[in-house]
Amino acid sequence: MPDAARAPTRLRIATLTVLALLAFAGNSLLCRAALANTDIDPASFTAIRILSGAMMLVLLLAVRPGPLPAAGSWRSAAALFAYAIAFSYAYTGLSAGTGALLLFGAVQATMLVAGLFTGTRWRAWQAAGLALALAGLVGLLWPGLSAPPAEPAALMLGAGLAWGIYTLRGRGLPDALAATTGNFMRAAPMAVVAAGIAWPWLKPDLDGALLALASGALTSGLGYALWYSALRGLSPQVAGSSQLSVPVITALAGVLLLGETIDLRLALGAAAVLGGIALTLDWRRARG
Repeated sequence: MPDAARAPTRLRIATLTVLALLAFAGNSLLCRAALANTDIDPASFTAIRILSGAMMLVLLLAVRPGPLPAAGSWRSAAALFAYAIAFSYAYTGLSAGTGALLLFGAVQATMLVAGLFTGTRWRAWQAAGLALALAGLVGLLWPGLSAPPAEPAALMLGAGLAWGIYTLRGRGLPDALAATTGNFMRAAPMAVVAAGIAWPWLKPDLDGALLALASGALTSGLGYALWYSALRGLSPQVAGSSQLSVPVITALAGVLLLGETIDLRLALGAAAVLGGIALTLDWRRARG
């Protein structure tokens, strides 16, 4: 294919990738802004986020030519719900940047360990990268004056584990958008039940609800659709490495938009985690 014909395709893939990564960072920023600056509670935020995300995905699927396919599974929906509810409760006590770092570190660690159990062979520098990333997480969480609170940090690590499982279950699906739509629709009643259980602690708040709507419809529903479109033109290595930018984007945006700070512990921990994960990627295969 001539370069002139390939250029628009490359530009489209790059644009979709950047927009999707900004959406991923936006999820952390919107959730943290809602739970820190409004009166909304985590259960309400999660319910509104999942319901609005399901509605957006149904609309995206409806405008696609052809019949609406039935896809998704209850197990994947359970993993999606577990991620979303733990994510929301974790952000009651974490900054946007710290939360994103813990989330994506746990996601990548889950997928790497799963690869080991399925027979993936590692080279020496990949094992060293995993050790470095784990050391960065331990250093970030080690008790001290600037360590994040233990319970929110544990919840965010749990959210990363659930999202990693959800991602692994979705690999290789023929229609990722249809599967995601089905999973969101199945997760919606789970979120409603969780909100019902938390009824005595629910705090309806208009500003928080609007942020949850934006998180569900835009940075979740539309963001996932953009990411799946971009994945068609990305190698697994490029897809994995590009996600390393999300905690950095989130931390910088948290400083600019939410007035958060980046201390030395977070900076060193982020460098170790992101650098270690980058080493685990199979760059030789990517060059090939």
